[in-house]
Amino acid sequence: REREALQSAIDEAYDAGLLGGNAAGSGWDFDLYLTHGAGAYICGEETALLESLEGRKGMPRMKPPFPAGAGLYGCPTTVNNVESIAVTPTILRRGGVWFASFGRPNNTGTKLFALTGHVNTPCVFEESMSTPMREMIEKYGGGVRGGWDNLKAVIPGGASCPILPAELCGEAIMDFDWMRENKSSLGTGCMIVMDQSTDVVKAIWRLSKFFKHESCGQCTPCREGTGWMMRVMERLVRGDAEVAEIDMLLDVSKQVEGHTICALGDAAAWPIQGLIRHFRSDIEARIRAKSVIAAE
Repeated sequence: REREALQSAIDEAYDAGLLGGNAAGSGWDFDLYLTHGAGAYICGEETALLESLEGRKGMPRMKPPFPAGAGLYGCPTTVNNVESIAVTPTILRRGGVWFASFGRPNNTGTKLFALTGHVNTPCVFEESMSTPMREMIEKYGGGVRGGWDNLKAVIPGGASCPILPAELCGEAIMDFDWMRENKSSLGTGCMIVMDQSTDVVKAIWRLSKFFKHESCGQCTPCREGTGWMMRVMERLVRGDAEVAEIDMLLDVSKQVEGHTICALGDAAAWPIQGLIRHFRSDIEARIRAKSVIAAE
């Protein structure tokens, strides 16, 4: 629907003479094309997106050259997120100083955030950077299902971000610096809220399965590592593993992280690292419980 609406707006702009030859009477020719992707997660990486636009499989390019020097069809290319483009007119109209007045130093401006999972009113909203996580959840999400005390964990910025336990969420500030200091990431600002009913080990296994599926397979650490991590996570979910495998899984995640062309390898490793960092006791308890059952 979004694609159809945007194409209709483009058609209207052409009919009004705002696009095309001598666009808006400027003396410049300006054409705008809308291309529909097939939903590949990897095409969120800018050079994989360019590969897809050129008709090839979405696989990240080695950099340099960067798209600004040689991008689409070898031409200098600027790749922007829709959110960046949407906020630009307001910044131009009101000025950069006004936009920078929101948030803490080094974390300025407004941002689109989202709330999903175990909140009463899932939503997307625009808010100032550096706003407390709890304030966002209660103001926009209608609070955690069953109340704040029923909160178990939050993934603060989408699937690739390390999970934060409830005890950190109460003091969490939604900006880059706080998340970095607490070994997580702001990511896209799309919070996944989990209450006490959540099987957090299974939730992270599901994310590892997603990243295994979405890996383009170009880099060996990601191609092999995502599948290996997913299979170990499957055993951890069932409790069919040894406690020593937890540290082995953490070690393998470190071998994947930082050793790939794009950040998908990092994205696959971070949720697992966050799980082990904050919920290791849950994993060990599951393994011990399975061992007791097997002994009986």
